[in-house]
Parts: sequence; structure tokens; C-alpha cells
Amino acid sequence: MYGRPTPKGRLSPEQRRALAETLTDAVLVPEVGQFAPAARAGFQVHFMEREPDMMAIGGRLLADAGQRPDVMVIDVAVMDGDWRREVRAEVIERILSALADACGLPEPSPAWWVTFRVVEEGSWGSGGGVLSILSLLESGVFTEEKAKAIRAAIGA
Repeated sequence: MYGRPTPKGRLSPEQRRALAETLTDAVLVPEVGQFAPAARAGFQVHFMEREPDMMAIGGRLLADAGQRPDVMVIDVAVMDGDWRREVRAEVIERILSALADACGLPEPSPAWWVTFRVVEEGSWGSGGGVLSILSLLESGVFTEEKAKAIRAAIGA
């Protein structure tokens, strides 16, 4: 669900373990309307590292920068649903907070960027077929209020 290009070696295994859970929950809670550990199975976190000569900011390779900025790019892709502006903002803020906590920083770096993409209903597949948020609503992890908001948002 998330791509995280960072400079090679930026995150320790312990930080990745913590982030695997906290980044999942940063999206899960706003998506389903509650903390639902059973829903974690539907989320993936991918950690991607790049050599400093494979990333650039301001037209300069990180390898050439005197003091390297703390760069991370987090790409969130979610199934269509109740992703109003304020819900997306909540997810982005939760992700940045989880990153800062895992990295032991008081606040996120300005070079940590988060993108949030909504994949249109009928355009997500897994397990040999097309998935629908509508079938997931019957799983029992969504609050009634969130399920109603999702149905309204996608016109179902």
C-alpha cells in the first residue's frame, strides 16, 4: 500500500518493524472508522531503499550534497471509498507522525513527502480477480457509519 524510497540504510530493522504496524494503522483507522486489527491483512507496506546517487533534490544528487537531507517519499494507494479531503489529510498527518516517532524525531522532516492516490472502484485486483470495496464492507471491520459514507461516496 505504501512505497517508501529512502536513502539506503536510513531505517533500521527495528524502525521498519515499528513502521510496518504504525503506517498500516495510519490508513486503516480512517478507512474503516475504527481500530480493527483483523483488517491489517488487507494492507501492505513496501520499504524501498536507494543509493544516494539514485535520488536528487533541487537538481543535485544526494551523493553530491554536503549535508544530506533526510529524504523519504511515501506513496499511499487506496481503494475508492470515503476519502474526503479531511480524511486524506488525517491519513497524511498520521503517516508523518508515525515516521517521526519511529525515527525518534520531534517532527517530520520537510523532505518527507506523502502522496495519496485513490484507485477507482473496479480498478484494483488481487487473488486472480477484481476487488470491490463493496464486498469488503461485509467483512465486519467497517463501522456502520463508515460503510454508509463509503456507499454514498461511490454511489452504491
